[in-house]
Formats: sequence, structure tokens, C-alpha cells
Amino acid sequence: MEKVSALRRAKTWEISESEDETDVENKPTTLLKWQEKEATIPSVTVSTDLTEEDANPDKTPPSPAAKNESRKTCALPPPPKPSAGPGTPSPTRKRRSKEEIELDRQKGQERKKARERAKAAKVQEKEEKKQEQQRRREAAQHLKTLRPENCLKCLTVCIDQALLQQEGSDILLGTLSSFEWKFLIEIQQLRYSITWTRQLPDDGDKIVEEEQVLLVIGWSDFLHLVPAVKMLDEVGDGTARNSYLSPLLEFLNQDVKKVVTILVTDSPLEYIRSSVSEDSFEETLASDLGMDQLEIEEVLVYLQLYKNVSLAFLDGWQGVTKQVVAVTKALSKRPYKLLTERSELPFCVDGSWASGTRVERDGSGLEQVWTLQLQQLNRVSPVVAATITAAYQSPRLLLQAYQKLESEEERKSLLAGLLIKTGGKERRIGPEISSRVYRCFTSQNPQLVLD
Repeated sequence: MEKVSALRRAKTWEISESEDETDVENKPTTLLKWQEKEATIPSVTVSTDLTEEDANPDKTPPSPAAKNESRKTCALPPPPKPSAGPGTPSPTRKRRSKEEIELDRQKGQERKKARERAKAAKVQEKEEKKQEQQRRREAAQHLKTLRPENCLKCLTVCIDQALLQQEGSDILLGTLSSFEWKFLIEIQQLRYSITWTRQLPDDGDKIVEEEQVLLVIGWSDFLHLVPAVKMLDEVGDGTARNSYLSPLLEFLNQDVKKVVTILVTDSPLEYIRSSVSEDSFEETLASDLGMDQLEIEEVLVYLQLYKNVSLAFLDGWQGVTKQVVAVTKALSKRPYKLLTERSELPFCVDGSWASGTRVERDGSGLEQVWTLQLQQLNRVSPVVAATITAAYQSPRLLLQAYQKLESEEERKSLLAGLLIKTGGKERRIGPEISSRVYRCFTSQNPQLVLD
């Protein structure tokens, strides 16, 4: 108790003795802040031994309530309560029922299954992405093998041994060797023929035969072939078995997909230049075959329509070599063209107009039909078609504009000067598209190729 009194005296008389009683009474806030500050200090230091009555004899002694308040302010903070042990249950915690425990267990299992499903989905997505990349690499590799320069390495030119006995066949062998193309000399099913085989790297290096076949014969053989075909046309296939045409017919009967081209070598120049000198052509036929031009044309048409056989007249093995080189290059380009060709009609553009454009009774919709009609042409974009329809609102107006022009060149270049505005830039339609549109709307030939 003596220590607490000393502490109380120290807290009360911390103010300097020089200050009068009035200043102490006028600064209660300062004293309160000082008491709060001293209450937080754990250590206590007694600065004087004077009591409150000795220091201030004239002042009224403090009341018991003030003493209690002073004791509360100067009292040390209570010690912390001991924490509850880990095994001691909280008095406010409620025990869970079996239903709640089962519900929590089910929720935990559902969360676990959800995590497993997400993990499996992620693994599956990763695997699908890997497979897609593998498919793309295989497709790119397959596309690379189908390019003409790579297909040439898979083609082999098969030459019948009997052709090497003819003079000038070394021209063909020398040309194939200079191009570094593969060729094979062996006995063919059709004598005096040239065929092609293709190696398929994607199918275990399988070797397939191409459909193209070249049959090389001389002028004398052709003279025997024409009467046989003429007889075949008149009496049928049964009587031509012992003729010169029978080996060719047997070869075609075994495989109807074969496309045979007969190359006639060493033909007279008068026959090759028949379009220039008709008199010499008729004299040659009359002297060699005893047939006129009409009968020869009938034989050629019969072979092409009924037997899928065409003829070409060449001047020696130089022409045969050019023909073999041309067919080989065409076969090398064939797989890539078949891959890039679309199954749908190439002149139909994609879009919502596939079902047609509705034309009302007042004529609305005809301009859209006219625009779509122009878009069917190759390399005619919607912007180009809209430019043409803006200048000529109907096909009749375009045909009338063509009729007003005098020369053919002016008609072809009628649309070349029209300006097309795309992306803030201007360009002209050009003579190529203008000429194609002109041929499309004015040509009388249904078999005309526009490009």
C-alpha cells in the first residue's frame, strides 16, 4: 500500500512546483493525457516522498471516489487468461448430426470428382490438340508429296522392248536421262506401247498403273489399221479378232479405264499439212488407202467415241519424245489438281444466296440476281460485280452498249475503265475481266472456255 501511495503521489505531483493552483485547475486535459500515458508504462518511479496533504495544505483532500478512480487508472493490466487446450471443446460449438456429416462427405466426394473430371478434360484436350497437330503435320507432308516436283520422282516411264529396235528411239531415252526421270524397259502387255506407273509413299510404297497409254506405230501399220476399224464399224467386234486391231481390242476389254493414244510416226508431210494443202491430202489418201477424207474421219470418230482411242500424227521420234514428256508432266500435276478441286460446282459462290434470291412482283430483287450472276464468273468478286451492275443495271443495257460499239476490241474493253473502290483505294476492272464478261454474254459457242 505504501508503494501505491508513492505511485499516486508521483502521478499527482508531476507538475512543476512553480505553477500555481490556478494553472493546474485550468489544464485538466493535459493532466488526463499524462495519466493515460503513465498508465501504459509498466515500470514505476517515485520522484518525491511528499504526500498530497503536505504539498497542498490549503486544498481539500480528495474524496474516496477520486481515490478509487486514481487506483483504477494506475492499476496494472490484468494478466491474460489461459487459452483452452486442444482437447477442450468450445462451449459454443455444436456437435454435427450424422446427416450433416454424410452431406459434407458427399460434397467432398463431388468436389474430388469435379477436380478429377477437370483434370481428365484437360488431359483429353491436350491429347486432342496433340493429335490435331499430328494430323496437320501429316496433311502438310501429304500435300508436299503431291506437288508436281515430288510426284515426278514417284513416276516411272515403262517402255516396251520392241520400241528400242526402231531408229530414233535413243532420242527418247536420252531426254528421260537428261531430266533424271525414272524409266524402265520391259515387255508390255500391249506391244509397242509406253505406260506409266506411280509409287504411293503414303500407302506402303504401293505401285499403281496410270490410265494413259501411248501406242507407237508407223505409217504402214496405220494403213492396215484403218480398213480393220472400218470393217469393225460395219460388221461388229466378232469378225475383227484375226485382224490387226485384235491386240488393241483385247487390251481395252481387259481394262476399260485405259486411255489409249495412237502415235503415228513417219507419216508423209502431205498428211501432216492437210489443213494447208487439201489436194495433196486427198491424193495421199487415194493412193495409199483408197479412201476419201470423210471415211477417214469416220474411222477416227468411231475410235474416239466407242473405244476411247485418239490418234496423233507425228514426224519421227522427236514428236514422240515431246508427247511422252507432255504426258509425264500432266500425270505429275494430276494428284495435286484432284486434291484442290472442290466437289461442288466451281462457278457457284458461297453464301446465303444458295437458295436463290426472291424477286417481287414490282421487280425488286432483280438487281441482286444480276449481281450474283456476274459473281458466278471466275475471279469476279462482289465488289467488281456491284461496280458493273451500278454502271449497267440489267443485262439488256449491257448488251445494248455492246451493240453500239463498232469494233470487237472496243466491246472487249468496255468495262475495263470502270473504277472499283476498296478500302479507300481505287483501281480499274481491267481488260481481262472485261473481255471475259463480253465473251460470256455474246458468245454463241456453248463449249467456249472463258479463261
